[in-house]
Amino acid sequence: MTDVTEFKYYAGPTVHKIYLSAILDLCDRRVIAFVIRDSNDSALVYDTFDQAVEANPEAHPLFHSDRGFQYTTRVFHDKLAAAGMPQSMSRIGKCIDNGPMEGFWGILKRERYYGRRFTSREELARMIQEYITYYNSMRLQHGLGII
Repeated sequence: MTDVTEFKYYAGPTVHKIYLSAILDLCDRRVIAFVIRDSNDSALVYDTFDQAVEANPEAHPLFHSDRGFQYTTRVFHDKLAAAGMPQSMSRIGKCIDNGPMEGFWGILKRERYYGRRFTSREELARMIQEYITYYNSMRLQHGLGII
């Protein structure tokens, strides 16, 4: 399952955004690939997908996404076909289909982002990277057998 979310940081009086694209394994809820960039574009999603395929070349799961513009391009469809992965998309207006990914975004933001004021891109990106490591290996959760 995949999706993109945005984070804000404040450098002086200016608000900046970064985008996190991640792929979540629904079997054990681990984040298997993620990329942080300054823009939400197709390359962000393509690079995240390529990272996941490189790390798991023998995997051919059902690939679930929402209907974001990045996931509906011909290039992305060709990447899925080359990797031997069928695509499943949420129905229009049915974001509940993407619930596990939205749940992960909510957990990350609730546990490490909300209530804090990040003042640099580096600080915010480091927090995201460290949180994903924590989430995948130490956070108490049934799917990982850490309970």
